[in-house]
Amino acid sequence: MSTQSQQQKKPQFEDEEEDNELLHSDSETIPFSSPFAKQSAVLEDENAEFVYAAKDKVQIFDVESAGSGGPGSMVVPPFSWKKLWLFTGPGLLMSVAFLDPGNLEGDLQAGAIAGYSLLWLLVWTTIMGGLLQVLSARLGVATGRHLAELCREEYSNWARYVLWIMAEMALIAADIQEVIGSAIALKILSHGILPIWAGVVITAFDCFFFLFLENYGVRKLEGVFAVFIGTMAFSFAWMFFDTKPSEEELIKGILIPRVNSKTLRQAVELIGCVITPHNVFLHSALVQSREIDIRNKGQVQEALNYYTIESSVALFITLVINLFVITVFARVFYGTEQANGIGLVNAGQFLQEKYGGGLFPILYIWGIGLLAAGQSSTITGTYAGQFITEGFLKLNIKKWLRSLITRSCAIVPTMIAAIVFNTSESSLDTMNEWLNVVQSIQIPFALIPLLTLVSKEEVMGTFRIGPIIERVSWCVAVLVIMVYGYMLLGFFLSEVKGLLFGFLVCIGFVAWISFIAYLVKHGGALSSIMIRPPTSRGFTLTTNN
Repeated sequence: MSTQSQQQKKPQFEDEEEDNELLHSDSETIPFSSPFAKQSAVLEDENAEFVYAAKDKVQIFDVESAGSGGPGSMVVPPFSWKKLWLFTGPGLLMSVAFLDPGNLEGDLQAGAIAGYSLLWLLVWTTIMGGLLQVLSARLGVATGRHLAELCREEYSNWARYVLWIMAEMALIAADIQEVIGSAIALKILSHGILPIWAGVVITAFDCFFFLFLENYGVRKLEGVFAVFIGTMAFSFAWMFFDTKPSEEELIKGILIPRVNSKTLRQAVELIGCVITPHNVFLHSALVQSREIDIRNKGQVQEALNYYTIESSVALFITLVINLFVITVFARVFYGTEQANGIGLVNAGQFLQEKYGGGLFPILYIWGIGLLAAGQSSTITGTYAGQFITEGFLKLNIKKWLRSLITRSCAIVPTMIAAIVFNTSESSLDTMNEWLNVVQSIQIPFALIPLLTLVSKEEVMGTFRIGPIIERVSWCVAVLVIMVYGYMLLGFFLSEVKGLLFGFLVCIGFVAWISFIAYLVKHGGALSSIMIRPPTSRGFTLTTNN
């Protein structure tokens, strides 16, 4: 009897051994303790905690396609419009960060002060931001885990706690801008009846209503974001065609790079608006809303192909919307006395004075577009907060409780800011500058871990990025960090007053540079870029017919 039992168990053991060999056949350097290998083992654990529960994930691959080629196969089926539609969604949520109220304020100021001259910079900044977001999605798909989770295992305790605190601070700063942007829109649409603080309360709590839609399926929530983005596109397109900007200047602005000393500040702010730290964390988690077996390399590659396409389309839409906003304010306010004093609060009123009422007053069109931007970005901010907190601290708690905790962390400082800074438009502008500083400090601590992890074979396996993409990505990251560093330098040179404050700023700057150096050295980025052979795998967007 025992001999028969052993004979029955033997084939099962051989099958498991064969699966393990297939899983590691492409790279002998991947240790089983690596995040990539760990996730493969955890797939069999029914009690494991995931960003999305199995029942909440969108099912894409049927049994037949999932089993084709075996776990180690790189066979990618032909392109399918149906599958592209099923993968469409995470890119929409990610792209909202390119359209939040902070971005809109940067757009309108760039248009009012620099005219059409910075449109080319918007195009290239969006492309750079798109590259970083595609890398974030690649990390999430290939490992089955998001950036915050991987940082928890990649770095020592003290470093990951610093990363978590910095990420939370940047998220709170972004959330304050988004919530107050919605509050300003509600004030505009209510004829000033709703004060800023009341709009903050409404925005803070109505995001729970939209997040509740996720209980009816991820696709429902993604549909809400499609409506928000469509509302922004319609509103700002209406303003674009209503103000009739110069087509010739528009084309010149896109094709001819121009910047001078008078527009340098707007150029720097435009770059700073597009690439936000919390969005880098967010995208790596959003892509896990689709059911993908990371042991099936064909599925992983196919998912990467579709996510690249849908993210690119979503970012192209955001680019067009941002172009609309810049050109409208370039057409209306460039060269005028109001150009230097325009912001989110008074922009609608200035437009109303220029173009009057009409069938549908432009003031309310602006308010509707701003409200859609604020509401959508607030929801994604709450989403990002959940992923960041759960990833760094490994909190295995209910989703509603996690949402409540992360929302409370942001709403309390937002309420304080709304009450303290709602005394004048200049106070809101001062607050906005300080919030930008907080996010500027954080950006290296999102980009460096991302590029470090996505370049590691022990993390990504065969899906690590190639040397060309790696070098380009690091060049983009260095450029962005230098731009943010320039913003910080200019801000502190103008704001630092007093010996004590200056001393504290110097200490903080030294600590900032030291931690950046630690992250770069820990990841071995410089040596990796110099010694990696040109034959390593890079991006592939191919299909086999």
